[in-house]
Amino acid sequence: MRIIGIDPGLTRCGIGIVTAGAGRRVDFQHVEVLTSPATAPLPARLHQLGSSIQRLLDGERPDGIALERVFAQDNLASVMGVAQISGVVMYLAEERGIPVALYTPNEVKSQVTGYGSADKAQVTTMVTRLLKLAAPPKPADAADALALAITHAWHLGRGGALDRQRAGAAPGAGETPAQRAWREAEAKVGRRRSGPRG
Repeated sequence: MRIIGIDPGLTRCGIGIVTAGAGRRVDFQHVEVLTSPATAPLPARLHQLGSSIQRLLDGERPDGIALERVFAQDNLASVMGVAQISGVVMYLAEERGIPVALYTPNEVKSQVTGYGSADKAQVTTMVTRLLKLAAPPKPADAADALALAITHAWHLGRGGALDRQRAGAAPGAGETPAQRAWREAEAKVGRRRSGPRG
């Protein structure tokens, strides 16, 4: 099974591809970081990145996509870029019938390193070791994309749904503590934003 991990971003968008074997075996296939110039108009940047992602989806024919879940950060501009590219990915995936699974950064860190608060260097080290790479993937967006793909491959290896977002289950069904905390935090932010303004 071929899985594409995507670490979304407007300036740098990490793409990592692995194949999932029996048990927890994962084999490296491809990694790259797509870029778009910060000086270009937003529509042009989205088109440039979207065209490259489209090329990869059509060329690699993945069985699933693992995408980092968007969540509020201090840097609103960064969050918006992540959300915009995530939307492009989900649109292209849906057009092709490719299921998409969303993972929080803590979930990915926990799966790949065993520690939900691991730093980027630790994630890179473990990705390098797990995929038996000759050198660490750089920049960090590349390692993060591969870590996403590994996380989803292992999820599927444990009998998880190919598409965690379309399983038809009620919100909260079968989720991990990290997923539950993430969902509750997102809901809290949504309630705060939609509340009365005086």
